[in-house]
Amino acid sequence: MKSSSVKELLSTTPKQQDVVVDGWVKTFRSNRFIAINDGSTINNIQCVVDFENFEDDVLKQVNSGAALKISGTLVESQGRGQNVEIQVKDIYVHGGADPDDYPIQPKKHSLEFLREKAHLRIRTNTFAAVMRVRSALAFAIHQYFRDNDFYYFHAPIVTGSDAEGAGEMFRVTTLDSKNPPLNDDGKVNYKEDFFGKETNLTVSGQLEAEAYAMALGKVYTFGPTFRAENSNTSRHLAEFWMIEPEMAFYDLDANMDLAEDFIKYVIGYIIEHCNEDLQFLEKRLLDEEKTKPQAERSEMALVEKLHFICDNNFKRVTYTEAIDILRNSKPNKKKRFQYPIDEWGADLQSEHERFLVEKHFKCPVILFNYPAKIKAFYMRLNEDGKTVRAMDILFPGIGEIVGGSQREERLDVLKDKIATLGIDEEELWWYLDLRKFGTAVHSGFGLGFERLVLFATGMGNIRDVIPFPRTPQNAEF
Repeated sequence: MKSSSVKELLSTTPKQQDVVVDGWVKTFRSNRFIAINDGSTINNIQCVVDFENFEDDVLKQVNSGAALKISGTLVESQGRGQNVEIQVKDIYVHGGADPDDYPIQPKKHSLEFLREKAHLRIRTNTFAAVMRVRSALAFAIHQYFRDNDFYYFHAPIVTGSDAEGAGEMFRVTTLDSKNPPLNDDGKVNYKEDFFGKETNLTVSGQLEAEAYAMALGKVYTFGPTFRAENSNTSRHLAEFWMIEPEMAFYDLDANMDLAEDFIKYVIGYIIEHCNEDLQFLEKRLLDEEKTKPQAERSEMALVEKLHFICDNNFKRVTYTEAIDILRNSKPNKKKRFQYPIDEWGADLQSEHERFLVEKHFKCPVILFNYPAKIKAFYMRLNEDGKTVRAMDILFPGIGEIVGGSQREERLDVLKDKIATLGIDEEELWWYLDLRKFGTAVHSGFGLGFERLVLFATGMGNIRDVIPFPRTPQNAEF
């Protein structure tokens, strides 16, 4: 007989029918009640055993973590908390789990401990829920772009350019690390390397996506990116995924319209399709909040926060207006900000962004027209000569979640900016070509996928929303 999923069985009307289910043991109580889960849902199905019908050597293998195939009869449950249960006729042990060695026991484990067991932490309710939401968000992203006539573009992982200009990149090389070839000046001769030049892992697929947008109209990337930033904070990863759409003939206003619509769609999708997981994660978050000081607790529950995004129009505010608001705010005047706002040109921190969203406007905010000096070279310079057509979307509890801009389509202006920043023009020859052959207004934005998952699940550390986190001094698994 074909196995059914736990999710399917829990929604089936019991008619004394024979069923088969495969899954892992969550708990085995009183040598009678086996709770089985197969990952299809946050909920377990209870399997009731008449221990007199089974040999002791079988029941001894039914421990937390063991993989079983259970055959039996689906009946109406006599207990609370579930509508159906299985009266067990047969148990087949796929693989046992030694109770003395299996680390994921039916008790509360710290997130720090579970990071050390990242290959097994997915068997906990918390991480299973997070990863199902992550999967749903990924599907919704592709669905949104497909429905809006975008083409999926695979940006290269290995690149010879630094899109962000930050210089924090992982080098890709086949040269002998102990005895690399050297030039006459004593520097490494990368002409003898595999690619004939110095190459790195990409920090962004944006520049390459621009090339494809200038022929296909609307494209998006969704893939891994890398940053060698030696940071151990709860918001940084060395390997993470980025969503980066690029659109020909879109100005900054159209870019902001698309970004707002996109985020509302993907958040709305998980509200509709991940209700049980979100309810579980909300309860987990509420329990966690009880241990925090009152001042550090969130003002909104998880699902309420998600509806806050979908149900509110995003407030659009210029950087200059935001600086005036922050400079005159009570936290700034009373020196409560860790980074006081004194003058125009300051790079806003998370505390400033959250104040604008949570305290001042009380809705999601899009800031635009930032100072050119704190933004990347490819952003279009405004007529005032000091600001660029950049935009950031700010969310409650997290601050910036999206960064984007109208791109600089004017060849002369782009070349001047590159020269001012000391970027080698030869390195970007192909990027400059796009401004020589059929240049046009175009825009795009980037969204860190893990930051979106972090917001959607209410988790507090970005290492807990990616299957196997890569951070400084940590490339385990």
